[in-house]
Amino acid sequence: MDNLISIGEKAKIAASKLSNYSTDKKNKALKCMADTLIDEIQFILYENLKDLKSAKKKGLEKAFLDRLMLDEKRIHATANGLFEIAKLPDPIGRLESKIKRTNGLYIEKRTVPLGVIGIIYEARPNVTVDTSALCFKAGNSVILRGGSRAINSNKALVKVLKNALQKEGFPSEAIQFVEDTKRTSAIQLMKMKDYIDLLVPRGGASLIKATVENSLIPVIETGLGNCHIFVDEYANLEMAKNIIINAKTSRPSVCNAAETLLIANSIVQDYLPVILTDLEDLGVEIRGCKKVIELFPKYKLATEEDWYTEYLDYIISVKIVENTEDAIKHINKYGTQHSEAIITEDKKNAKKFLQEIDAAAVYVNASTRFTDGFEFGMGAEIGISTQKLHARGPIGLKELTSYKYVIFGNGQIR
Repeated sequence: MDNLISIGEKAKIAASKLSNYSTDKKNKALKCMADTLIDEIQFILYENLKDLKSAKKKGLEKAFLDRLMLDEKRIHATANGLFEIAKLPDPIGRLESKIKRTNGLYIEKRTVPLGVIGIIYEARPNVTVDTSALCFKAGNSVILRGGSRAINSNKALVKVLKNALQKEGFPSEAIQFVEDTKRTSAIQLMKMKDYIDLLVPRGGASLIKATVENSLIPVIETGLGNCHIFVDEYANLEMAKNIIINAKTSRPSVCNAAETLLIANSIVQDYLPVILTDLEDLGVEIRGCKKVIELFPKYKLATEEDWYTEYLDYIISVKIVENTEDAIKHINKYGTQHSEAIITEDKKNAKKFLQEIDAAAVYVNASTRFTDGFEFGMGAEIGISTQKLHARGPIGLKELTSYKYVIFGNGQIR
């Protein structure tokens, strides 16, 4: 615990300094981080390979390995994300509003950093870079606590980022890393309300649940994505096929991948055999409702648990629904308020879906895979918030700020 307190103290001191740096200086440091990531690719890949070998030896599933794996393409993409963050407007010091009261007081509302942000995450090394960069640009220190499966990758990335900060004259303590991966260290971090202003868990349901139940610090719940695609009776079926295949198979291990397909009953005879065959040919396991199994007995019957499940794998649940209203009821019952899509050419159905679906991102005729900070123009994101306060959807720079009121007077008393 003493080591964690020391980490918290260093992060808090660094946070108090970060708000004094100019936008240009912060952007220069972000570009240095990006360049250093590219320069150190071989070192990062060498350390990542240690984690991959260990994970394979333990027989961990393919989806887990995909989340853990770094390659040159992914590192270049991560570095590009840092360049994009550098291009974005500085969220700190913005004048949100101003008023002059009848007593002569001028009251301004200005954006300020949150302070120290704690991130508890599992086997996604890219989170180390994305969260560090976003917190830094928004004037916050960050305390990173990754999982044991990615310990070598995370240590390497933190070393590279801290070196870049130091090179540009910033306190390297602005990025803190907890090397202790025991569960107790995560629980202790959740209690450090004197040092941490916001806690963000990124991982599976059990991690998010444990954080919400144990934390004394405000928490943003992220990531759990039981995402649906509904194909209604007015859909362009070729478009629907392309969207479904993209949403399910382009990268099934991420939270914005589709997990359930809903099909309007009136198009089942013509469309269901086509889309299920295409999915099956791509290696996707089909789990269908009773009506689906009556038509295609070779598939597995979906259980009640399946409708709630975020597979993060080449598995999809398929249900035949009567209409848009039926689809909305299913999604609002089983979804995780992440990302939901309707494929339709009918404006009335699209409007109903957009209004009544309770989710952070709701799509008409597009893949759920776009729910992403980079795709939303944020450069990167801390995670996808599935709650409503204080952030919802991709957590970018703006969501990493607070505000304060600044009041100018000339001797007023009350």
